Amino acid sequence: MTRILVTGGSGFIGRTLCGHLQILGVDVVPVVRRVSGMPGEQIVARLGTALDAVLVGCDAVVHLAGDAQAPRGGTTADLEVFRSAQVGLACGWAQAAAAAGVRRFVFVSSAKVNGEWTADGQAFSSDDTPGPQDIYAQSKWDAEQALCRIATETGLELVIVRPPMVYGPGGRGNFAALVAAVCRGVPLPFGAVRNHRSMIAVTNLVDFLALCADPAASPGAAGRVFLVSDGQPVATPELLKRIAQAYGCKARLLPVPPAFMVTVARLLGRRQVADRLLGSLVLDDSLARDLLGWKPVVTMDEQLRVMANAAGV
Repeated sequence: MTRILVTGGSGFIGRTLCGHLQILGVDVVPVVRRVSGMPGEQIVARLGTALDAVLVGCDAVVHLAGDAQAPRGGTTADLEVFRSAQVGLACGWAQAAAAAGVRRFVFVSSAKVNGEWTADGQAFSSDDTPGPQDIYAQSKWDAEQALCRIATETGLELVIVRPPMVYGPGGRGNFAALVAAVCRGVPLPFGAVRNHRSMIAVTNLVDFLALCADPAASPGAAGRVFLVSDGQPVATPELLKRIAQAYGCKARLLPVPPAFMVTVARLLGRRQVADRLLGSLVLDDSLARDLLGWKPVVTMDEQLRVMANAAGV
């Protein structure tokens, strides 16, 4: 039986991945920082000798652990501590995995490594020169480079996955805030937005991660960088309408000029949030489809309906 260790096992993506792997008949080792009640969980509060014991017999590691965003308003020193901690955590697990004889290491990075936006008609690909714009994206890019060095030195099979915004039951952050606003009937100023955003349902992401974590099923994944998505970019107004349909309510969209919203967001220090809602970010995920034969297992509408059902709607 295949044995896969998942760091960050109690997180949004981690819990879903562990459940998916168990359904596939995989022996899963969820690693958590504190007791969470997950079956078979191993508590690793910090890097150390405990890694050797939890890695025994593992065929692959999927590394999800880490902070989802850098601290707001942090000093330069604070941000450097954040960056170093993120990189150190990934490298610590990779080095321990290589020493324990683990064959494959799947690192879940971020599409933000490529950049924050794409021009009309353009899409980021795995071969593009990275362009991280904030400390979180920079930490992911730094970790990717450090992991590549470890893989070269040790023979560890490294697979890097850069997903865009992930949504699904139990998710938090900006997507959850949008859902809450739509369900409350809050008027949203996005009716005039004409952008394109790639996203990925958590069900699709964990399906792809499970494939990458199985060396026998994905021999061509070793040493590759993959961008993955649901396949069809969606404009912010269309996304809000789909959320409303899934939750049985109506999206109240106001046609506010995007340029005005960008100006206001800049004055309020929320430019990055505005970029995500107003700008385009499209991914070319053809490498995942062509090389590994992967395709999404659910549509956006299906995942949104699952979210609504989980919320009791």
